[in-house]
Amino acid sequence: MEDSKLSKRKQQILKAIVDAHISHGEPVGSKYLSQDAEISASSATIRNEMADLEEMGYLIQPHTSSGRVPSVLGYRYYVDSLVRQYAETRNEIDEINERLRYKLTEMDEILSEASHLASSFTDYTGIAFKTNSGKVRINRFDAVYISQRNFHLVMSFSGNIVKSKTLIVGFAITREDVSRFAEAANIYLANLTSDEITMPIIMKLEALMGQSSPIVHPAIKAIYEVMSELDTADIKVEGVNKLLKFPEYSDVSKLRDILGVLEEKDKLLDVISSKGMSNDGINVYIGNENDDDVMSDTTLIFKNIYIGGKRVAIGVIGPKRMDYSKVIRMINKLANGMDQMFGEGGLRLLTDGNDD
Repeated sequence: MEDSKLSKRKQQILKAIVDAHISHGEPVGSKYLSQDAEISASSATIRNEMADLEEMGYLIQPHTSSGRVPSVLGYRYYVDSLVRQYAETRNEIDEINERLRYKLTEMDEILSEASHLASSFTDYTGIAFKTNSGKVRINRFDAVYISQRNFHLVMSFSGNIVKSKTLIVGFAITREDVSRFAEAANIYLANLTSDEITMPIIMKLEALMGQSSPIVHPAIKAIYEVMSELDTADIKVEGVNKLLKFPEYSDVSKLRDILGVLEEKDKLLDVISSKGMSNDGINVYIGNENDDDVMSDTTLIFKNIYIGGKRVAIGVIGPKRMDYSKVIRMINKLANGMDQMFGEGGLRLLTDGNDD
């Protein structure tokens, strides 16, 4: 912890108070801190330093004659220090990689496993989510003739993502029809978002296909479905029951409110999206830093990674009295491990579904 406003002793005392409060959940007094060999100061000196920290807004004294607890500013100072100082541990990344290696690489499977790992490694409620970017583009189309009534449409996206659909049509098609459609799609549809695939463009495709224009409608429908699937916001939550062990959620109404946020995934995504996802480092939002009164006693921590060009985030939700040291370290490890496993060039999604 380094800050021009805080002496080294104040930094040590603030860190010790946050650590002790996270561990025991009780206000921390000067007598307890005087036993800390790193601080090496008398109870009277520590009391004076604690009074200064309280005046500066880093500590709160819940009751007269009691010890102090960290304020949101105190937690924020503590967390920012952790973010600066943690280095990666190779063994933990290898352990995460090993557990991820045998998992399916579909996005929902990745999110489910990521939320499970986040909860498992930190012992808090794990979350993993992706937001709607509106920027999914198909780089290339290929089509394979199967029979007079069906063909295989293959769509290649950035990040080595490949999705495919087997289309069944109610009219006769030829190999030439299928080949011509792939060529036309690469001319008119490649590198467009779903919003940019407009009716005039579809009409140009139909005009180019001539008598085989009926093939365009089912193909466009499949293209929209795949693009929507890749670009739909989603969130996975694991280990909700772990909230029950924290006294912060012993109040039934508070617990019900926070469970409501976790169950209503759209609301949780709104909370997360309101913070933005532009920061590729660790994101930490403590108490009232979250834009929802229900989460005023709750901390949200997450980190962004890219999977096949898609921004995904992994993190945890828990009480303000969270073990920030452990959580930040493990979320860093998990995110870096997944980035190595599934990052740009490392992921190939291939589905071959008869979905129509």
